[in-house]
Amino acid sequence: MSGEHNPAPNLLLACDQPDLLARLEPAFLAADLRPRIVLASHAALDGLMAPHPPHLVLVDEALPGLELGRFLAQARAEEYPARPAIALIADSVSPAASDYIATGVLDDVLLRQAEVAYWQLRIHLLLQARRTLCELEDLREAANRNAQFDRLTGVYNREAMLSALFRETDRVQRMSGCLSLLLFDLDDFGHWNARLGADACDVLLCQVARRTVRLLRTYDILGRPGKDEFLVALPGCSPANAQTLAERLRLEVFAQPFRIDGELVRLSACFGISSSQGRSPVVVLREAEKALSSARETGPESIQVFGVPAQEPPAPVTFLSSESGEKLLAW
Repeated sequence: MSGEHNPAPNLLLACDQPDLLARLEPAFLAADLRPRIVLASHAALDGLMAPHPPHLVLVDEALPGLELGRFLAQARAEEYPARPAIALIADSVSPAASDYIATGVLDDVLLRQAEVAYWQLRIHLLLQARRTLCELEDLREAANRNAQFDRLTGVYNREAMLSALFRETDRVQRMSGCLSLLLFDLDDFGHWNARLGADACDVLLCQVARRTVRLLRTYDILGRPGKDEFLVALPGCSPANAQTLAERLRLEVFAQPFRIDGELVRLSACFGISSSQGRSPVVVLREAEKALSSARETGPESIQVFGVPAQEPPAPVTFLSSESGEKLLAW
């Protein structure tokens, strides 16, 4: 319903009586409407799928072959996302039309013989109500998006991440696929908070999220379950492949210094990996947390796969040449 960029609202008129259009033309012009006339109900439904769908649909109850209930049910179906205002042109308001209005599938009944001023007012109210509904829908969609995403980094928050994990687990169970979780935590981030301040560290977290996204596939899922923790869900990815990604993150995200307030900062992280195998996401996430804890005990920049014996910590990554004259903050 959002994203309407047409210079004037569109009108779809399902009516086979040219005299009615001629009589109502002043009302359409007053509302700056661009009428499109169709002569059958199926053509009206086709019009709802046009590249620029109508904002308002007027359907004449005298249209040959019109089954109003069936037409309204189809017009309000999900395959017609435009959700225009729909009004019935009739000689009187029937009990059936009143019921359709009460249930919200019909917006109004416009009396065929009413004066043009009446039509102008009712069309204005219909379009105004539709604009209000669109704005409310946009606000609701924005609220839903905000409820899913971490306000600082823009990645999924913990609750949305868990919901995504349950969906992916269902997919793994149905398709007998694989799913790996990669949980990583920034080393000694409390030190950086004390040294640089909370605002600078927020910038660092955003930079970490952006660098991480660049290495992920379009269907991988990145979330921030904790202040300095990030979780990656990797559909179709084995633990070995997840470990390869962790190595890439260690080298391409953290080995390169971050620039903050004119200074270069070298961060590092530890990584914990677990495999779903169709089990509960809560259990798999707990295993990733255990693997991450083991990695922390091993040392900075360590990568640990749950159920695999702890590995020797990797050699420190070379991130600046000895000839570099830039000042680097490290820990």
